[in-house]
Amino acid sequence: MPNQPLFAGLVIDELGNLAETAFIGTEPCYVINDSGFRHHVPAGQIDRAVLAQMAEMMKGSEDILSEKTAQMLGQDDPFSKAMIEQQLKNIEKQFDALMQTGIPEDMRAYLGMMGFKVVINYHGELVRVEQPGSTGEDEGE
Repeated sequence: MPNQPLFAGLVIDELGNLAETAFIGTEPCYVINDSGFRHHVPAGQIDRAVLAQMAEMMKGSEDILSEKTAQMLGQDDPFSKAMIEQQLKNIEKQFDALMQTGIPEDMRAYLGMMGFKVVINYHGELVRVEQPGSTGEDEGE
């Protein structure tokens, strides 16, 4: 179970209103205001759906992504590229760790400035993930 909502400050409803965050006991939630009724959606449900969509987008491109990442890190050797590629192929394990540690606040702020948004409906279903350079196709409708 996550310790905090992973995408706090980046989740909006279908009308563009920012979802608040709250806890029900120890469970983190996103809160959608539906004409005064506050729907509490477990954050883990939304966060895992977003991460699964990101993993799906990366599938098949691990070699290109690892090459570009190695170049950006200045470690353009074959061993670094292979290590990064292996990490990308096992991205679900990386996501499990991320769910526990969370995304640092400054990184979430950067994602927000770059136009990253998670759109959910008041039922707590992922509608779409808006990412810079993506088409933003509807996912949950």
